[in-house]
Amino acid sequence: MRLLYVNPNATVSMTGAIVAAARAALPGARISGETNATGPMAIQGAQDGAAAIPGVLDLLSRADADAAVIACFDDTGLEEAQARVPFPVLGIGQSAYVMAGLMGRRFSVVTSLAVSVPVIEHNIARGGFAARCVSVRASGLPVLTIDEGGAAVLDRLSHEIARARDEGAGAVVLGCAGMAPLTAPLAARTGVVLIDGVAASAHLAAAAAGFAGGAERRPGGDVSG
Repeated sequence: MRLLYVNPNATVSMTGAIVAAARAALPGARISGETNATGPMAIQGAQDGAAAIPGVLDLLSRADADAAVIACFDDTGLEEAQARVPFPVLGIGQSAYVMAGLMGRRFSVVTSLAVSVPVIEHNIARGGFAARCVSVRASGLPVLTIDEGGAAVLDRLSHEIARARDEGAGAVVLGCAGMAPLTAPLAARTGVVLIDGVAASAHLAAAAAGFAGGAERRPGGDVSG
């Protein structure tokens, strides 16, 4: 299976980390990544997301893949891509919420800045996941700071994960693609079930590609054969 991860922001280091996390989750797949060179350096809020969409759609329109994943937790341009691209397209936010549901857990999201919270809450409600969502918590860490990692980042994220657990969340969704490489150390520190949207999307994209494979796929999601 050929699985493409499209990073809506222009930070190449994040694309590399995302692809590495996806390959670790699904080692049997041929996984590649593309960086949206025309996008903002980080997606933080609705304005950044809107600026990134044209580049995301352009990359997907030229892709040769069995499935693709939009690797921004805001699921930037997901609906537009699904309406135009002839193969399955998932978002890492969408995939994390679906995985929490499959696991039967109520979840909280720990994300980057407060400006991202309304976008995430809107996506949760629109996708029908609101009944399982305990909270969406902003860590106060910018996306590029999370991408750099380090002890201070782990401390801050661990604190917010623990608070989400104390609110009653049975799992915590890591609400930023830059958190994917931090999943293991954060789980070790907190003892909380963590859901990384990059890993979740790899498994779900493989399933979606399997269902779509062998059929005549058309833009807009129509399948015939």
